[in-house]
Amino acid sequence: MKILVICQYYSPEPFKVADVCEALVKNGHQVDVVTSFPNYPMGEIYEGYENCAHKEENINGVSVHRVFTIGRKSGFLFRLLNYYTFSVSSSLFVRKLKKDYDVVFVYQLSPVLMARAGIKYKKKHNKKMLLYCLDLWPDSLTLGGIKKGSLIYSYFKRKSEKIYNSADRILVSSKMFEQYFCEMFRICGQKIDYLPQYAEDVFVPHSYKEGAVTNITFAGNIGTTQSIETILYAAKKLENENILFNIYGDGSGLSHLKDMAENHLKLRNLVFHGRISLDQVARKYAESDGLIVTLSDNPVLSMSFPGKIQTYMAAGKPVIGAVNGEAAEIIKEADCGFCANAEDVDGLVDCIKQFMVSDKISLGKNARRYYEENFQKEDFINALSKELENLR
Repeated sequence: MKILVICQYYSPEPFKVADVCEALVKNGHQVDVVTSFPNYPMGEIYEGYENCAHKEENINGVSVHRVFTIGRKSGFLFRLLNYYTFSVSSSLFVRKLKKDYDVVFVYQLSPVLMARAGIKYKKKHNKKMLLYCLDLWPDSLTLGGIKKGSLIYSYFKRKSEKIYNSADRILVSSKMFEQYFCEMFRICGQKIDYLPQYAEDVFVPHSYKEGAVTNITFAGNIGTTQSIETILYAAKKLENENILFNIYGDGSGLSHLKDMAENHLKLRNLVFHGRISLDQVARKYAESDGLIVTLSDNPVLSMSFPGKIQTYMAAGKPVIGAVNGEAAEIIKEADCGFCANAEDVDGLVDCIKQFMVSDKISLGKNARRYYEENFQKEDFINALSKELENLR
């Protein structure tokens, strides 16, 4: 098949869409991606991509077309400019495409507006479109302080409903998303189905040997929704324990959290290491005793299932969480760790204490077993390929 992929984010940005596209190429498909210039998460265009309005690349067999986009930076105005410049630029670009694709695949993160280019191509060339939803819109806006019922929320609700109803088929990364689509947009039944994410191939189990210090690691975006403050406050309460908390990643909340850790809490048992490559992340997982995930206490986040949990499980490590909803249910169902409610510092402290005296090897094996039974990459790619074939 010739597949046109629309996604605002792509490698070298830290999103799984590139791995998905490369796997489709390995399966014999031709894949073209329309995306933006890399600027996630800080909003600064990456080195080597500055001062360009358009750029063509071939990354591991995937043809990548980059269109003009204003960096996301901080503040709602810059986010809107970021969202709309990609939406407009990508839509104008696909209108000029002469290549005859068999199907359109939208890998939908935030914002949902990124799907508009896919709809433009679909309508002009009478093709069908598959949308894979990883972020719920318009409710994702509430994570940035936009209130339900506000003019902005209502505007994006109308836009979201139009976009989602334009898709011929919708796949969702969380089971709870199905209920949301049914209640919010009356999209139910055969039009929508669940397809969980997977972990990249670098995340595999390694032999475990307990060291003198217990290393607990977080890796990922560092923003408001990740509630890293919960980890910091827990670390303060555990400062007399033989534990080192390692935070890898970058994001809009990093400078504030560093200041909080160093100058207010004066933590000596927590280190911010900055952003590292995916291969390095996998190595740091292997060196860790346990892996931690936290999210803000928000109804939207309780419906989501963070992709990092799949990477934690694939690495065969115990999972320590302060999360609600589907993520908490899966940690408990897998019997691979301990979980408190989102933003519950005392609950997280109790979980870490339980983890300290637990059978870490057994928990890690449970994590890997659950991953292999539910989140295998091969199963994901086969299911996605079948869905795309059914729409061609």
